[in-house]
Amino acid sequence: MSIDHARPGASRVPVPAGGDAADTADISPDGFRHALAGHPAGVVVVTAQAGGEPVGLTASSFTSVSLRPPLVSFYVADGSSTWPRLRGAGRFAVNLLAEDQSALAARFASREADRFGAPTAWRTGPHGTPLLDGATAHLICRTHEIRALGDHWLVVGRVAGAEVHRTDAPLLYHRGTFGAFRRHG
Repeated sequence: MSIDHARPGASRVPVPAGGDAADTADISPDGFRHALAGHPAGVVVVTAQAGGEPVGLTASSFTSVSLRPPLVSFYVADGSSTWPRLRGAGRFAVNLLAEDQSALAARFASREADRFGAPTAWRTGPHGTPLLDGATAHLICRTHEIRALGDHWLVVGRVAGAEVHRTDAPLLYHRGTFGAFRRHG
């Protein structure tokens, strides 16, 4: 067994040190993608001001991390054309999208789109961060930690402020398409 020493003073957690070749073989990228396609995820657009211009991208890997301190995280593909500009911003906004914002999510996921041009409606928020109109909420963050993991970057943000605008259904991503949450009962 090996020991995880990720954080000084943290509880030490035993981590298995591998086994035979059959136990350690990785699933193929296509097989992994197919397996995870059945797991729905919330959709956000992360925006920032970089070099005097707004930048942003769609993420479905967003999650809360900690209440004390207030931390959130998302992942960005290493090959993202937006990532180099977003990385240097230092501050960013997380725009939590509503179920009627699938076109906006697709726009910010596209490499060719003028993401902040018409019909995108937005305003400038704290520290110049672009805030998208119609979002259910905005989280105003400063970069807390960035870490390379596999072919993605883990970005952890410390939440300095939040604005909640709507309480209707969130936009979800499931099996390669956008959809909505439906309550039972």
